[in-house]
Amino acid sequence: MSEKIRLKKGLDIPLGGKPSNEVTIDSSSHLFAIYPDDFPGPVWKTTLKVGDKIKAGDILFTDKSSGKICLVSPVSGEIKEINRGERRHINFISIEKGEENQPVPSKDEHAKDTETIKDLLKRSGLWAMMRQRPYDIVPESDIQPRDIFVTAFDTAPLAGEIIAEEDKEWLEKGLNVLSKLTNGNVYLAIRYGQELNSKIAKVFEFEGPHPAGNVGPQIAAIKPVNKGEIVWTLDARTVVRIGKLIDAGIHDFETLVAISGPEVKNPHLVKAIVGASIEGILQSFLDSYLGKRVISGNVLTGQKVNKAGFLHYPYRQITVIEEGDTADEFMGWASMNPGKFSVKRNFPAFLEGLSKPFDFDARIKGGKRAMILSGEYDKVFPFDIYPEYLLKAIMANDIDRMEKLGIYEVAPEDFALPEFVDTSKQELQKTVRDGLDYLRKELS
Repeated sequence: MSEKIRLKKGLDIPLGGKPSNEVTIDSSSHLFAIYPDDFPGPVWKTTLKVGDKIKAGDILFTDKSSGKICLVSPVSGEIKEINRGERRHINFISIEKGEENQPVPSKDEHAKDTETIKDLLKRSGLWAMMRQRPYDIVPESDIQPRDIFVTAFDTAPLAGEIIAEEDKEWLEKGLNVLSKLTNGNVYLAIRYGQELNSKIAKVFEFEGPHPAGNVGPQIAAIKPVNKGEIVWTLDARTVVRIGKLIDAGIHDFETLVAISGPEVKNPHLVKAIVGASIEGILQSFLDSYLGKRVISGNVLTGQKVNKAGFLHYPYRQITVIEEGDTADEFMGWASMNPGKFSVKRNFPAFLEGLSKPFDFDARIKGGKRAMILSGEYDKVFPFDIYPEYLLKAIMANDIDRMEKLGIYEVAPEDFALPEFVDTSKQELQKTVRDGLDYLRKELS
């Protein structure tokens, strides 16, 4: 029996290029990569060298503090590149897939006790796919969470389904594993009307616009995080992988990627391997990359990548829109063009009969300026928090005010919609990320 929760605040962005339910298989990708910066919290290190032979499931990175939390290779093959940035910081490790691609089996296919389960999750790379609140980081290995929150749907623009019908059995087994890692509850958030039940988790049905599918508003509606409390969060796809690993010893590196956006030919779903090359996945979707913004993820929280880039965590979506560099519009913002979109109803497209999917581009359409306390964030921010005041406290590095204003409840993705509607064009997600990192550093 599930409980229904309706979120009223938010915004569904009418972006064109929604993917169909057609599924094809990516057979063109031969290069794969893992970006350690996709997994915030630990300091990652590696002992691998270019040319080393590895198998799927072999360790690429370990955390510096304990050496137990790992990031692993999704394919078997050879280390092609260790890409470094400033101060020899590792940007990514790429692997050229070989002919044999069988993952390393689990050492204990039927782990039952909590410590064995934890060790397997850390060794397999699945531990790093979970997140801890506060701070929105990979969970610390020696802390037990108050509760664990799982989300089984995504309301981000053009997002695909997180799990398929054949995953439901593995989902329940994964939820059973998670129940052994906390003395509290495991909560499963599903879309209203989604046919998904559980005997292990407490199920909540959510209805409303984006960000109803984000775990932050779900936690706030079910059981908020207070100072001194820690919860873990993850998506249902990761839970399925956990179920396969612990119950059957299967390392699952497959992912269903929604190829979406107005610049994509025949947008649909692609079954690929995590970390696959962008060029390989998009081979049949784009004729040219010229003037295109390719995003690994959705348009609100995803990362800009180029043709030579790779699929970033959480490995579920690629969106392609126009850059807009050559756009030349008659009268600009002063026109009454029904093809323009505005959350403030400055254009007639909001009228019934004129509303339709829009071909957005990457322009921010304005310049940065001082933050305006207009209340515009509140309309799309479904938390019992004053977002403008919290952001100003973060900018001032005022820890006391940050704590009082709810810093422990939020993550950068919770400010993606406020960033979209922001008149001041501030990088709100980066501000929140910097604030969480500063808070963690000062209080550790």
